[in-house]
Amino acid sequence: MADTQFLEWPFFEPRHIEFAAALDEWASRTLNGRHGTDVDTTCRAMVRDLGESGWLAHAVGGTAWGGAADVIDTRTICLARETLARHDGLADFAFAMQGLGSGAITLAGSDAQRARYLPRVASGEAIAAFALSEPDSGSDVASLQCAAVLDGDAYRLDGEKTWISNGGIADFYVVFARTGEAPGARGISAFIVDADSPGFSIAERIDVIAPHPLARLRFDWCRVPVTQRIGAAGEGFKIAMRTLDVFRTSVAAAALGFARRALDEALQRATTRRMFGGVLSDMQLTQATLARMATTVDSAALLTYRAAWRRDQGHTVTREAAMAKYVATEGAQEVIDAAVQLWGGLGVVHDMPVERLYREIRALRIYEGASEVQQLIIARELLRDVSTAARPA
Repeated sequence: MADTQFLEWPFFEPRHIEFAAALDEWASRTLNGRHGTDVDTTCRAMVRDLGESGWLAHAVGGTAWGGAADVIDTRTICLARETLARHDGLADFAFAMQGLGSGAITLAGSDAQRARYLPRVASGEAIAAFALSEPDSGSDVASLQCAAVLDGDAYRLDGEKTWISNGGIADFYVVFARTGEAPGARGISAFIVDADSPGFSIAERIDVIAPHPLARLRFDWCRVPVTQRIGAAGEGFKIAMRTLDVFRTSVAAAALGFARRALDEALQRATTRRMFGGVLSDMQLTQATLARMATTVDSAALLTYRAAWRRDQGHTVTREAAMAKYVATEGAQEVIDAAVQLWGGLGVVHDMPVERLYREIRALRIYEGASEVQQLIIARELLRDVSTAARPA
């Protein structure tokens, strides 16, 4: 059982403690971390179970549209991801992608769009996806090339997206395309594209080290009604960044969940593995490793829930979220690697808990802003503060 003393920190309210306990109890009964060979079927089933059990309502904003509250609570999202990741990486993925995939609709969609899509996302009836990355445009979002040309009462989308989570199983995709109102980031718009839209296809399914539904998408003059545009033309980049701002801190929380599970597994192994007339944890080198792991976990937790708390207080958390994601994902990689080492040969046996964690954590250091990008964001924010302070009054 993972340490839950962090819930006593002043970042949380009683409702957060109750939520974490209830979700942990549900996950303990429902999830086991072991899946069949058909990842698509497993993921669909997880979305349905999460929706039917009421957890997905916390990933959607607006009680009128099936959300648990009018505004998405960042601390709740983070607690959900940490808890689910500790139990099952694919369950965390299923929860997170429902929130990320529909986040732009929650934040900037019309009432008609919200009414059509969000209740089905919250119930698990519809699977959502967020389509931003392209073959030649990842971290540099403003350089994307997928184009949308206005043609009467519809846009025609042409181009590709890749590394799209839920690609191939989603019922709809929030797609960002260049509409040309201005150069760079100011000429991008956001659209909702239903999976059965003519001209839309799955160009390629992508297999990664931790099996998740992932695909490359193709738009061949795909016709999308103007009513499916989210917000005004040219506002897509801002909408994308606002969406990522909500969910970036939760990536840190997922990494934290993986790290906590790795620490639990390391402690269990170290205190039961017999060797040299004692157990592994008797050795000072083992104790030093465990100490580093625990300190890394708590450091990541403090940064993660500081960022989540500040955002829920209405603050902009660009720097705090970047720090949390950077430290939590990099730290979780170190903690999990240490757990594999303590497990020895069993640590690299396929489908053992620490082996699954080793595969799960790697992608988190890349998606929603790679670690290198987070460092640039942190430095940019620091330098901006210095520049502002240096200006004459």
